[in-house]
Amino acid sequence: MSGNEQDNTGGTPMTMIQALRSAMDVMLERDDNVVVFGQDVGYFGGVFRCTDGLQTKYGKQRVFDAPISENGIAGAAIGMAAYGLRPVAEIQFADYIYPAYDQIVSEAARMRYRSGGMFTSSLVFRTPCGGGIYGGQTHSQSPEAIFAHATGLRTVMPSNPYDAKGLLIASIENDDPVIFLEPKRLYNGPFDGHHDRPVTAWSKYPDNLVPEGYYNVPLDKAAIAREGKALTIITYGTTVWVAKAAAEDAGIDAEVIDLRSLWPLDLDAIVNSVKKTGRCIVLHEATRTCGFGAELVALVQEHCFYHLQAPVERVTGWDTPYPHAQEWDYFPGPSRVIDAMQRVLED
Repeated sequence: MSGNEQDNTGGTPMTMIQALRSAMDVMLERDDNVVVFGQDVGYFGGVFRCTDGLQTKYGKQRVFDAPISENGIAGAAIGMAAYGLRPVAEIQFADYIYPAYDQIVSEAARMRYRSGGMFTSSLVFRTPCGGGIYGGQTHSQSPEAIFAHATGLRTVMPSNPYDAKGLLIASIENDDPVIFLEPKRLYNGPFDGHHDRPVTAWSKYPDNLVPEGYYNVPLDKAAIAREGKALTIITYGTTVWVAKAAAEDAGIDAEVIDLRSLWPLDLDAIVNSVKKTGRCIVLHEATRTCGFGAELVALVQEHCFYHLQAPVERVTGWDTPYPHAQEWDYFPGPSRVIDAMQRVLED
């Protein structure tokens, strides 16, 4: 489940793509200042069809295509936000966001501080991240750590359709610039954590029931994706499903914390869980060195040291480019998580 505040009774089964489209649809209808743009998001409906049909419904002035220039997309979005619009800009793949990094970090993230509150950057950068389509090194990266490091930005990554819609609505409404990372592996259906056991429908998962209308999910609250007492797994995005699969496969009473908002993060949820279990694993798909998991390990060490019964473990992607043919060797799957659980339980 997505947390105690979730209320999706009467919701409609949706994939994450459909939930994200619904969020943009709701906000385009509610707020005339909301605009959606990016490469191929208009007539084509986006490379993953997240914006399919929105241009037909709202017109070319509110849902439109942009040139192949991530720096230009970011600069235009920042200018729009400074003058009162709420742009939702799509970067077609997270791997392509680097040319826009200077604009995002030096301008969008600093706008409110530099202007003494006279201007804000009320904008969202949506971008697909992670593996799942055999895209290799140029279509599979997870750059969340470089954005969580930059003060003035919010960094968000949902793990299911219900959260995806609620978090995107909250991001569009927020006055801070938001980096909204969307795991490609979860776009078209749930991921049970095993590449050899694909799931093609969300039917047995409550997190697929998404209300048609408006609701939001707080941007600074984590969720308990699985309750447990033996150890804590802190994770987000696709690897929430990996953590749950590993716990079920191993028969270990692990608690899984889905951060949802990477920064600002819900430190209380982390501390309360680790103090309860005394053991902790940090799990993410991105590369290990200087990954966001390093910050999580430091926070657990600072706030839970006297409650820890074993060293904190990290399970991550390797420190290599994401390989094409060996995607599943790179991906931190359940077997690697089970090994880590056994190590922390042995101490």
